[in-house]
Amino acid sequence: MSRFKRKVENPNTKYKGYVVRLYPTEEQATMIKKTIGSARKIYNLLLQDTKEQYEKDKTFLLLHRGYTYYKDPSNWKAGEDYSYLSEVDSHALNQAQQNLFQAYQNFFAKRAGFPTFKRKADPKQSYVTKCINNNIRIEFKINENGKKTYYLRLPKIGFVKIKMSKEIPESYKIKSVTVTKTSTDKYYASIMLEYETEPQKVELDPNNSIGLDMDMKNLCTDDQGNRAIYPKFYKLTQEKLARKQRQMSKMQKGSKNRQKQRIKVAKIHEKIANQRKDFLHKLSKDLADTYDIVVIEDLDLQTMSQSLNLGKSVYDNGWGMFTAFLKYKLEDRGKKLIKIDRWFPSSKTCNVCGYKYDGLTLADRLWECPQCHTIHDRDVNAAINIRNEGLRIYFESTNRRADGVSSLILVGTNTTLSEKPSNY
Repeated sequence: MSRFKRKVENPNTKYKGYVVRLYPTEEQATMIKKTIGSARKIYNLLLQDTKEQYEKDKTFLLLHRGYTYYKDPSNWKAGEDYSYLSEVDSHALNQAQQNLFQAYQNFFAKRAGFPTFKRKADPKQSYVTKCINNNIRIEFKINENGKKTYYLRLPKIGFVKIKMSKEIPESYKIKSVTVTKTSTDKYYASIMLEYETEPQKVELDPNNSIGLDMDMKNLCTDDQGNRAIYPKFYKLTQEKLARKQRQMSKMQKGSKNRQKQRIKVAKIHEKIANQRKDFLHKLSKDLADTYDIVVIEDLDLQTMSQSLNLGKSVYDNGWGMFTAFLKYKLEDRGKKLIKIDRWFPSSKTCNVCGYKYDGLTLADRLWECPQCHTIHDRDVNAAINIRNEGLRIYFESTNRRADGVSSLILVGTNTTLSEKPSNY
């Protein structure tokens, strides 16, 4: 399988996503739906042809750059009219092809499974289009009261009214836009922005570090005993959600009442997701603003969700989302996130004398070290060990010594860090 040569990226070039709410007119909403459907059609048609090729000889012939599948009549099925494809944004159709090519590359590189067909019934529908010759841009109008109303121009759709929380700097360039229709019939645009930045040279202070132990009850506990106290949004809304789902199950499929009830159920799911995302954004921002080094465990979330009946709790906590938020916020500030090995015995190791207590069980929230008789809170002890291991990795990677770090907790000592602010 041939591969495209990757363009050498400028190390000072950064990318950032910016999401805005779209308020399209009925005509614009119809065109968005048509573009989504056309992109899905192209993806499925090309997947069908390439799947047949793969089943024959286990290969995938990557089409050459610039090839447009939907314009080649030899690819069209007899008796079907594809004239509607010329009515939508051609860049969206080309991007659908590129998405399939990337899906095949991920499959052959064993990063993902075999590509699957896209369904019209999927709760979230989207298409991607690229910015070429300023065909995508943001403009605004000022009313009599001096208030700005913003509009996003999309190819073949025109200027769509949007809601922005903050203005995009003029130095940022729009590279692409992903237009999404949610299960609650709301429209969003995720704008990919490119900007140049000077590399930040931040002198990291190992004293200003923190270790986080992820736990099922509180989301995480730090090495000073502070707990995030995560509200468990899904669990709080589970009874209401189950009631609405039962009502929907009793309605006739295809009826208008069932469609209305489906949207009510989808709105509950959407609210839970927004609450979770808001909490994790605020928590990760506080940590990134306060600390230079944050150390966490590299957890296998997929395995955890499939074992010990913890699936709902793992997904409700959103550990993966929290880690992603924390990572990019720290990187933007020139700071560091360190992940330690998931098999590191953080809970079983005494942070005072280094003794490993193999008799520790999941039910033991407090335990006494048999060697030094220190009584440990399971989560706090784990957080201290996680931070110590992370700092050890940091010193090794930077060829530095820990001698100059004041009040650093190290295995075999009984010292603690100096005063450290707590933001949660």
